[in-house]
Amino acid sequence: MAVYMLTAKELTQKIFNKEPLFILDVRNENDFKDWKIEGHYFEYLNVPYFDLLNGVEEIVEGIPSDKEVLVVCAKEGSSIMVADMLSEAGRTVAYLKGGMRAWSEHVEPVKIGDLKGGGEIYQFVRIGKGCLSYMVVANREAVVIDATRMTDIYVNFSNEIGATIAHVFDTHLHADHISGGRALAEETKATYWLSRKDAKEVVFDYKPLEEETVITIGNTDVSIQALYSPGHTIGSTSFIIDKQYLLSGDILFMDSIGRPDLAGMAEDWISDLRETLYKRYNELWDELIVLPAHFMRIDELNEDGSVAKLLSTLFAENHGLNIEDEREFKHLVTDYLPPQPHAYQEIRETNMGKRNPDEEKQREMEIGPNRCAIR
Repeated sequence: MAVYMLTAKELTQKIFNKEPLFILDVRNENDFKDWKIEGHYFEYLNVPYFDLLNGVEEIVEGIPSDKEVLVVCAKEGSSIMVADMLSEAGRTVAYLKGGMRAWSEHVEPVKIGDLKGGGEIYQFVRIGKGCLSYMVVANREAVVIDATRMTDIYVNFSNEIGATIAHVFDTHLHADHISGGRALAEETKATYWLSRKDAKEVVFDYKPLEEETVITIGNTDVSIQALYSPGHTIGSTSFIIDKQYLLSGDILFMDSIGRPDLAGMAEDWISDLRETLYKRYNELWDELIVLPAHFMRIDELNEDGSVAKLLSTLFAENHGLNIEDEREFKHLVTDYLPPQPHAYQEIRETNMGKRNPDEEKQREMEIGPNRCAIR
């Protein structure tokens, strides 16, 4: 039969379109359990590559012939070898180009909407990691928020739409992935903004974000207003875009809230987290569309692949926004924390400018899902 290649972009479109897929994942069992490719109608079989060195005879009957089959490994090589063996056994299968490493780094731009003041806002979905970043564009000027380390996606996209990147923001000092904010600002000669309270240990220059910071884009009426919103970090800052969108960073997600412990300050920041969610956000207008910095599950994606909901919907449906008893809230925040992100301390220090790992080390540091939320 035949073997063909599937790219991360093509796989992303299958997820957005809710297409069925059978995935044979040949990584180790622990790696598969920790992090896998998710889809609405995906089926899985995990058999480590080393168990298949002598052939695929024992599993071939479990590989469907009436569904698309994708073989996945860490970097690509093992999946090609297994795919070839399955082809010889009479199956048509695909392998994922670049493996899980490519899956971790793929970023897909999705248009969120038009702005009242003229312009557009785009969400960049890093689907393998659940990371979300943004570009706001007006009159050929662009602002990027929470950029991934793959900065070329923003440069190329801005070039395609004929815009110049003028400002780069980070909502907070990230601990689950390496920020591309500073590198993107240097590459495009943009201004890099970060909360002063999150920047106490950074070793580079930045423009301090303050509560009253407001910038306009492209000499239009499109504005970005900073809203101090501590709790995930002491300097976490949300942004209100054009009085339509609330970029919540890692404070509020679609089905969960942010964790306060990744700087070792869970007990100290619980009250800040509650204050942000239950007072600061509650005082905002209900019709703001919330755009977070992460998502946790594939079913949080909308039909077009975006991740967004009205603030009023989240106050009605998100459990983390509906805990009246403060002791119960504290119990949730301190006792139900997920495992900490892989290499999170190294990532924080890299984002402070204290470490300068090479590209391969950065990939290694980011392996696995994001773990920014409490559910």
